[in-house]
Amino acid sequence: MYYYPQPPFLICLIGLFVGLIFGLTFQTILKQKVNKWLKDGRKEDLAQIEKKELKLAYLGICLGVWIFLTGGLLLFSTGLIVAVGLALPLTVLSTSLIWNQLIDVLQKIQKGGSKALELDSWI
Repeated sequence: MYYYPQPPFLICLIGLFVGLIFGLTFQTILKQKVNKWLKDGRKEDLAQIEKKELKLAYLGICLGVWIFLTGGLLLFSTGLIVAVGLALPLTVLSTSLIWNQLIDVLQKIQKGGSKALELDSWI
């Protein structure tokens, strides 16, 4: 029988590492897509840049968050099944809200440029 280390800091570190690696990948892909969009004369819909490689990198971030939250819940002496079960809906909810916010920001940039994101321009 395998016993995971108590407290399970290694699980948190693995989740953090996975999230950071996929986050850097996501950042690079998104920058490349936006720069290509700018060079092409802004013809295509910016919110439609969610190609397969961008979604795959984002799913990697979601996996890292899920592992990190599971490790965090295991630190509070919850069982493995309970920790995974609680971390999964939290991860799905938060990452889907962040994805929707990203698409909304991209649509605002497309309609009004970077000026649409400035908070001071509303005053």
